[in-house]
Amino acid sequence: MTPASFSRPASVAEALALLADPSTTPLAGGTDYFANRVGHLPSGRLVDLSGVDALRGIRRQVDGSWRIGAATTWTAVLRASLPPAFDGLKLAAREVGGVQIQNCGTVGGNLCNASPAADGVPPLLALDALVELASQAPGSGMRMLPLADFITGPRRTARRPGELLTAVIVPAAAAQGRSHFAKLGARRYLLISIVMAAANVAVDGQGRISRAAVAVGACSPVARRLPTLEQRLAGMAVGELARLRIEPGDLQGLDPIDDIRASGAYRCDAAAELVRRVLQGSCQS
Repeated sequence: MTPASFSRPASVAEALALLADPSTTPLAGGTDYFANRVGHLPSGRLVDLSGVDALRGIRRQVDGSWRIGAATTWTAVLRASLPPAFDGLKLAAREVGGVQIQNCGTVGGNLCNASPAADGVPPLLALDALVELASQAPGSGMRMLPLADFITGPRRTARRPGELLTAVIVPAAAAQGRSHFAKLGARRYLLISIVMAAANVAVDGQGRISRAAVAVGACSPVARRLPTLEQRLAGMAVGELARLRIEPGDLQGLDPIDDIRASGAYRCDAAAELVRRVLQGSCQS
């Protein structure tokens, strides 16, 4: 096997030019790529994105939305000064492996890896996140996709050949609430989740829920929002959350499997409990 060749572009344009070759693989932190090849030499052409400054950082844009560069590390997410709507994302950032992985692993890499148990996906779904994709292909340029449409299945995304995920965009409206994240696993760190849940809740001046977004991961081929529950929560008094019972119909769209970590039935019960907890956590000041 021919050993891999490495390129390290300094700009998005340079990276896109390299990605025009279909044999290339973009790498940010590489924490999943190399872990999946222990004992095997990587092959092909690898494009190291760590030198592209334009792909890093978090900033608020003029329209009130927030832009998270695709190569922003989870440590940078934890250290960023962000509104309470991002608290769930920060809690998820603490769960992405250990500190060394958080220092290298990136937001965009977590999405492109498309694991059903990716910690970053549920909180970003609850933030109505969009992904920004760039390409040098004729007639392509830049396009935006809802995150829910970007991840299409386990290890599968809607990224086209030659495209690069450049940023994650959180709309201004979604950045107005408060959020929470919870994860269930066999131990605290360095594990694949059994279930995870995230919620983002906005409350009006009368103490009623004006917007609720709830997402569950590791219970279906892709992490999913719970629209039936979200509709039921609209207009509910915050005080009622302490007595909220998550009904089976609230979990429509989930399809948990039986595996070595848990049964599907257990995952459903755990999802209901975690959803209840993240909703309550989102409404605590």
